[in-house]
Amino acid sequence: MRHRKIEIPPIELLEEEVRKEQYRSRFSGILRSTLYSLLVVVAVAVIVAMMILPVVQIIGTSMTDTLHDGDVVVAMRASDYTTGDVVAFYYNNNILIKRVIAKAGDWVNIDADGNVYVNGILLDEPYVSDRALGETNIELPYQVPEGRYFLMGDHRSTSIDSRNTTIGSIDKERMIGKLLFRVWPFSNISWIG
Repeated sequence: MRHRKIEIPPIELLEEEVRKEQYRSRFSGILRSTLYSLLVVVAVAVIVAMMILPVVQIIGTSMTDTLHDGDVVVAMRASDYTTGDVVAFYYNNNILIKRVIAKAGDWVNIDADGNVYVNGILLDEPYVSDRALGETNIELPYQVPEGRYFLMGDHRSTSIDSRNTTIGSIDKERMIGKLLFRVWPFSNISWIG
């Protein structure tokens, strides 16, 4: 039987190979750690966007002059909404944007000129440029049922809202949140009031 002589590489070459392997191992660890961190940040951002600060794009003209088609707005979840709040809510797998006019127990009346009265008091609505009775098929005066809100669009002649039984008054569970500010287009970034 013959024995082969095994050549041992020089120590410098071994040290260089060890350094390369250590670098690969550190690089791989840093890359993995960075990817995990990015995934956590993305997951937290998605949860915040869905649960706390939903972002909504406006489609349509029912809220002009306050909001316009294509605007992107940020909403914030709330436990209660007050008259004048602009809110987003779910309706038939869509998100609609309207303004809170009255809360549970309030009486709403709208005259032929589109003036809105809540509990017999005319609402001051500087955000409405075209008062109209609109597509109203509810019996007026109307009392808002318990746990619900009466909502109307600012563009009263085109908005389908709580004045119509198609949408009706909205229960609290369907509310997404109060709109806080417009983030797009950049030239119109502003608070929503």
